[in-house]
Order: sequence, then structure tokens, then C-alpha cells
Amino acid sequence: MISANANKSASTPGFRIGDERLIKVSPTAAKKVSSLLAKQGRANGVLRVAVVGGGCSGLQYKMDLQDAPASRDILVESAGIKVVVDPKSALYVTGSELDFLDALQDGGFKVKNPNAATTCSCGESFSA
Repeated sequence: MISANANKSASTPGFRIGDERLIKVSPTAAKKVSSLLAKQGRANGVLRVAVVGGGCSGLQYKMDLQDAPASRDILVESAGIKVVVDPKSALYVTGSELDFLDALQDGGFKVKNPNAATTCSCGESFSA
């Protein structure tokens, strides 16, 4: 009886499927994420987008490449890449778009977030 339950829970994914209403990825950002995943040998990996406390305005984004979604994550496929967001961060990033700017100044990943009430002058943190 125990082994039957163990097999059942092992075959059921611990994450949910979302859509681009949660977070959308621009083609430029998707290309950059794909190349970073390939460099790390994680061709089937995911980009984790999280919101954590910190920064000038109180909240900031944290991004990380991982092998797979974790339990309770929301998985979104956008522009050919997989993005995972934890339920708490989803409250803050809903409707956002992730972009990438290839520039010497102010380059890198940028999040266009309609939920951000204010952003700091450096553009690295926000409040909601």
C-alpha cells in the first residue's frame, strides 16, 4: 500500500502550468536565456524569476537558471523558454514582461512590471 502511494506521488508533478498572463519573455531575452542555459549544459532547464526583499525600494528581482521546476512553482512557456515563478512572487510579477538589453550601460535583463508602484533611480528595485 505504501509503495503504491509513493509511485503515485512520484509521477504527479508538484508544479502548475501557467500562461503568458503571468510573465512574458521578449524574443531578445529568450535568445539570451537559451544561450545561457546551453553554456551551462542545461538545454532543458528553466529560468527562475523571483521577487525578494531588498534594494532601495523594498523589493527586487532575483533570476537564476535551474534544471527543473520545484514543488508549488508555476511554469510558463514563453518565446520558447520555460520560466518558473513561485506562488508568492507570482503576486508581484503578474502581467510583467522580461526583456534583455545588450548595451554597455544599463544593459542586462529588465522587467517591465505593471504592478510596480515606484522604482528606484538605479532601476534594480521596486515597491508594489
